[in-house]
Amino acid sequence: MSLPDEAATERLGAALAERLRPRDVVALVGGLGAGKTTLARAILRAASGEPALIVPSPTFTLVEVYDTPRGAFWHFDLYRMEEPEQVFELGWEEARTDGIALVEWAERLGPLLPHERLTVTLSIEGEGRRATLEGEARLGEI
Repeated sequence: MSLPDEAATERLGAALAERLRPRDVVALVGGLGAGKTTLARAILRAASGEPALIVPSPTFTLVEVYDTPRGAFWHFDLYRMEEPEQVFELGWEEARTDGIALVEWAERLGPLLPHERLTVTLSIEGEGRRATLEGEARLGEI
């Protein structure tokens, strides 16, 4: 789907937030500047019901946790992670047990990336972005 502007990304984030449930994993894939953090922010703001929620990029902390009415969201940014097993030090098992995981640079999980997931691949398209969604059929038509 085409995301011509940030408002379109926010609408996609709101639609996803509405459908996500504990134990879901959203793999956010795409190059630098493709919009992974923007989409994660939109999901978190919609899930929290706080449009002005401050959502810093977890590039340096690697993970941030948000308690929302929809459950705990774990926002991972694995760009700086060197080995897949390092994710366990970040609370991965807890996130997978009773949280919702938003994972930027999900491909760095290698074999630890769950097969049951929603993968959102983002790419730059002109002045906007393009999102391709794969997996998790129960999320329905977005």
